[in-house]
Amino acid sequence: MRVLLIEDDELIAHGVLAGLRAHGLTVDCVATAAQAEVTLSAVHCDVVILDLGLPDEDGMSLLQRLRAGGMTLPVLILTARDAVEDRIAGLRAGADDYLLKPFDLNELAARLHALLRRAAGRSVDVIEHGPLRLNPASGEAFLEGQAVVLSRRELALLAALLHARGGILSADQLKDSLYDFNEEIESNALNVHIHHLRRKLGADIIETVRGVGYRFSGVNA
Repeated sequence: MRVLLIEDDELIAHGVLAGLRAHGLTVDCVATAAQAEVTLSAVHCDVVILDLGLPDEDGMSLLQRLRAGGMTLPVLILTARDAVEDRIAGLRAGADDYLLKPFDLNELAARLHALLRRAAGRSVDVIEHGPLRLNPASGEAFLEGQAVVLSRRELALLAALLHARGGILSADQLKDSLYDFNEEIESNALNVHIHHLRRKLGADIIETVRGVGYRFSGVNA
């Protein structure tokens, strides 16, 4: 899961980045509404965490404009505004969830997984495909009932392919799921992760669609 955090408080942003990355998530952070719009137009994200007290624009108006422009990504508002009226306004503006500061990082991670799960039309965390079972929230994978040890990148890659439900993802889309925009990516990094998944889960588990990208074999769209 790739998360865009829109938060101008450096201390809070640093804590959220470190905490969510420890949960295996890929996280980018911007501090202004203007930076958020540029990032969302250029980079694939799965979910947005939005602070309301941004320096250049109120987060509520940013959310309304993004929704009016057709953005459908799940949005979780993370704010100190605790009045019931604020929560109602946030939800009416297009937020999918609302979490008050201070907060527990484990709860935040769980809420993000729940948002992505609902966006994918699933009622439970576990994704099943034949003998394969993946729980993105816990980072556990099982093949024919046997636990498979996967690295953070391998888990993210597998989750992205499964969420696509048989759709083809380009190399750039997959890299967006694995790396934030401050990380340097070696030219063969994606191929290495795909190779490792094939070795652990089966040589035919990921299909290469030449000139287009990759998809999870046998998943019905």
